[in-house]
Amino acid sequence: MLILSGLPIYYENLTGRLYEHPDGYVVVDYKAGRRNFTDYRAFLNHLENLMKRRGWNKMLANQRAMSPFTEEERTWIREQWLTVSHALQREMIAAVLLPQDVFARLGVSTLMNDAREGALIYRVFNDAQVAAAWLREA
Repeated sequence: MLILSGLPIYYENLTGRLYEHPDGYVVVDYKAGRRNFTDYRAFLNHLENLMKRRGWNKMLANQRAMSPFTEEERTWIREQWLTVSHALQREMIAAVLLPQDVFARLGVSTLMNDAREGALIYRVFNDAQVAAAWLREA
C-alpha cells in the first residue's frame, strides 16, 4: 500500500498528484480515467520542474490506477519528455508500480523498453514499500 498522507503535494491536476518525498524523490500518483493530453503534458512538465528545483533524479511512479497511454502520449514521452534526463545532467531512476489494466500495463512496458539507453533506469514493483526501499539505495 502506498502511504501518501503527510507528504506535501507539489502539483495536482486531472492526471494525478506529485508529492515531494523527504527521502529525496518524487511520488508520481496517477489518477484513474482518461487523460486530457494538455493536462498530461502539464503534469509531466511540473514533474520535470520539481526534479530540477530539488536536484532530484528519482521517482516512484504509482501507475496502478492509470488507463492506457494514447499514441499521442507515447510519442510525446519518447520524443520530448525523456530528454529531461539530459537537462538534469544525469539519468532518471524510476520505481514503477505497474497499472492494473492489462492494456495500460502493456503500454508502460513497451514505452520502458523503447526508452533511450542511459535516459531512464527503472525497475517494476508490486509492493510500494519495496519500491521505496530500492529508490533509497539507488
